Amino acid sequence: MRKLLLSLLILVGLAGCKSLSDTGSSSFSDSDSPYVKEEPKVKPVIKEEKKIIVKEEKVKVIEDEDKSFKYYVIIGSFKVLSNAKNYKQTLTNEGFIPVILENENGLYRVSIAAYNDEMDARNKVNVVRNQYEKYDDTWLLIRKM
Repeated sequence: MRKLLLSLLILVGLAGCKSLSDTGSSSFSDSDSPYVKEEPKVKPVIKEEKKIIVKEEKVKVIEDEDKSFKYYVIIGSFKVLSNAKNYKQTLTNEGFIPVILENENGLYRVSIAAYNDEMDARNKVNVVRNQYEKYDDTWLLIRKM
């Protein structure tokens, strides 16, 4: 008798749970429904800003007019000038206006933007990093005068 009563309680409980679940066979249309389906909450993906690497170097602009900017947004560095030139061409094809700089140690830095205001330069670094995942290692060069 106890087993029978327990079995009935389980069946009634399961039947009650099924009636509360959304089976899709409601007689209400979505617009008539007294219940509002809540959209799942999606956490926005917030990309944590990576710290901007800043280096101070004495550099000179090569192959282009030198306008003596203080801050340069660097997207590539090379030991060989021909590699820097090839990279400059690739960046030009992507819509950038790159300039090649040479530092005191003979390294060639490829810059895609130059500013006299540090915040403008830092903002550009962040914009490039966020818009172009492959350039997330872009950094800031401060020109020693």
